Amino acid sequence: MEAISAPPADCGIGAPAVQWRGAAVIRRLDIVLAGGGLLVFAPLMVLIALAIWTQGGGPVLFRQPRIGQGGRLFDCLKFRTMATDAEARLSGLIDAEWRASRKFRHDVRVTRLGGFLRRSSIDELPQLLNVLGGQMALVGPRPIVMDEAALYGRRLADYCAVRPGLTGLWQVSGRNDVPYRRRVAMDVWLVRNLTLGVYFAILARTLPAVLSRRGVC
Repeated sequence: MEAISAPPADCGIGAPAVQWRGAAVIRRLDIVLAGGGLLVFAPLMVLIALAIWTQGGGPVLFRQPRIGQGGRLFDCLKFRTMATDAEARLSGLIDAEWRASRKFRHDVRVTRLGGFLRRSSIDELPQLLNVLGGQMALVGPRPIVMDEAALYGRRLADYCAVRPGLTGLWQVSGRNDVPYRRRVAMDVWLVRNLTLGVYFAILARTLPAVLSRRGVC
C-alpha cells in the first residue's frame, strides 16, 4: 500500500489537472463498495430516518447543492441534523469563525440527535446514494458549495476535474482542525496523485479518523 505523503502547504497550478490513474477501476470499486455499504447500513438508515421524522416531522434528508465534476451542481445528501429553519437563520449567525472555516464550532441550529449523527459521521451515509448515482466518489476532494468556489481561485479547475469524495485527504487529516488554505492544497494534491494505493490507504484511514472525532464540530 502506498504511503500518503503530506502535500505542500501551497500547491500552485501551472498545468491542467491530470487524469486519475486507474479511474475506470476506481469507479467500479466505488459502485461495488457503495452498493455493499448500502446493503449493510440499510437497517440503520431506516431507524435514523424514523428517529429524525419523529422529532417534529420535516424532511429526513438534507439536500444541498454542491459543485461536482465538470462544475455541474448536484444535490449532496445527508441526514438532516439541524432545525427545519436552519438555512433561514444562517445569515444572522455568520461571524469571523464561519468566514474562516465555513463551519461553526457550536452551531445552535443542530438538534440533539443531529449532534450525535455529526460526531459519528453517520449523517453522511446517504451520500452512498450519490456515489452510486455517479455524482460523487468514495475518495476525492471535499464537496464544496458555490460560495466556496471563489476561495479555490484558479485551483477550482483541479477540483472540477474529478468527482468529489465521501472521504478524502482532508477528512482523514483533522477535518475542521485543518486551516482552509491547507484543505484546498490537500484537494489539489489528491486530484493529482490519486492511485489505487492512495485510494485504499485513505479508505483504511477513514474509520480511525471517524472514531477519533478529531476536528468534528
